[in-house]
Order: sequence, then structure tokens, then C-alpha cells
Amino acid sequence: MLVKKYGNRRLYDTESSRYITLDELTEKIRAGAEARVIDAKTNRDLTQETLTQIIIESRGADTLFPAALLHQLIRLGDDALAEFLGRYVQGALELYLQARKSTQSIMPFNPLMALLGQGGGGFGNWLGGQQSQAPAPPPPREAVQSDVEGLRRELDELKASLKKRRK
Repeated sequence: MLVKKYGNRRLYDTESSRYITLDELTEKIRAGAEARVIDAKTNRDLTQETLTQIIIESRGADTLFPAALLHQLIRLGDDALAEFLGRYVQGALELYLQARKSTQSIMPFNPLMALLGQGGGGFGNWLGGQQSQAPAPPPPREAVQSDVEGLRRELDELKASLKKRRK
């Protein structure tokens, strides 16, 4: 979907030919829409800026980013900040999605869920309860710890390279 952003901060959805709010745009994106936001006057691409605004406003920046982290991010040079956010946040998100997907794929074979009548894959529905989608269990503690250790090592390497650049 193409959205034009006007100087008065109003958003115009070109597909539905009407002005929309940021909340409406958020809901369309959550429903699966791929949005492209451009400045109505200059045609400058404002997509990333607008998506960032949605994330910050809808999640509450104060809960996502503690003040100490924000101070550190501001102090980083633009290149280092872009590298950090682009590389580490994307990697962490991919890791999270992989872990979530793998735990969901083994969920039908969880004998405990079969006993409770909530799934049961090859085990059948032993208690005669309704089958339902249970929340995925957290990834194994060992996998999480090794991933966290890996991220810490990478972060330490990044800090060391930043210190070398500053000298």
C-alpha cells in the first residue's frame, strides 16, 4: 500500500483514497499489509521513519529502551549505530523467530499436552478434551544461554573495535 505523508503529518492511503491515522496504518501492517510511506511534496521515502515511529509509540519507548541504553546509542557514531542496530537487532529477531518456530513444530508431540487434551499429535486425545492451540514453551535453557553468550561475545568485539576507532 502507498501512503502519502503531508506536511501537517496527515497520512493519506492512496488505495482507499482517504486519510488514515497512524493507528489505522499500524493495524493494516499487523494484518499483513506492506506499506510504503512517501513525503507528498518531495516523494522522499519515509517508510523506515514511519515504521520506527509505530514501533516506538505502540510499544512505549520507555519500556523498550532504558535511558542508559539510549544515551549509549546517541553517543555512537552514525555508522556504528547503524551497524549495531542493523546487525544485532536483526540477528536477535531471526534467532527468536527460529526458536519459536522450532518449539511450535515439536508441540504436537508433547506427551504432557496430550495428557491434558490440548494437542496430542501421535498420542491421541487421552482425556477426551477439546484440542486447542497451546502457547509454545520457551526454548531450552541451554540454547538460550549459548545464544546469549554468543551475543555477548559479539557485543564485546564491537565495543573493542569502537574503542580502537576512537583512538
